[in-house]
Amino acid sequence: MTVAQALLAFAAAAALLTLTPGLDTALVLRTATVEGARRAALAGLGVVVGCLAWGAAAALGLGVLLAASALAFTALKWAGAAYLVWLGLGLLLRPRRAFETEAAAAAATTPGSGLLTCFRRGLLTNLLNPKVGVFYVSFLPQFLPQGAPAGPFVFLLAGLHGLMGLAWFALLIAATRPLSRMLRRPAVVSWLDRLTGGVFLAFGLRLALGRP
Repeated sequence: MTVAQALLAFAAAAALLTLTPGLDTALVLRTATVEGARRAALAGLGVVVGCLAWGAAAALGLGVLLAASALAFTALKWAGAAYLVWLGLGLLLRPRRAFETEAAAAAATTPGSGLLTCFRRGLLTNLLNPKVGVFYVSFLPQFLPQGAPAGPFVFLLAGLHGLMGLAWFALLIAATRPLSRMLRRPAVVSWLDRLTGGVFLAFGLRLALGRP
């Protein structure tokens, strides 16, 4: 896989993952509704900075691991493949029927409404979710082109994911009510979960069955 092919494949997968509603989306929607667009934008920026921090940690760890032992890196990729297959099957077989924003309601209405508070809220929501780190370590290695330096390229992918997140949050904030209603429709949530599950499953199998 060339660098261009890796970037295109990751962009397609990351775009779908960005659109799939989760806690970060719920936080931005709730903040936009309760506190306004400016504070929601800062919360979204905090989320993206959190993603970049996880991406930097994953990039550093993967780079060190690859430099230390190709066998250990291969073992990590197999573990990542199993994790992605498990996630994919779970989403395919048990898709959600609703997207709840109540999980983010308490965070969006905590005392302190300063701009820095909103940024910190988004940052901590992301950093305190270890699933983000596990997912980055599992998902990003399969997009490494042959011969590309692991650490810098993985961080580049995390940065690309962050840019997509910023664009999605901007769209959410600009159309809070219509998009919020759409994301609460059971059919939409189930469809996105199944589609994302299919992507996880496909990439997990590709990671497991592909040539080293």
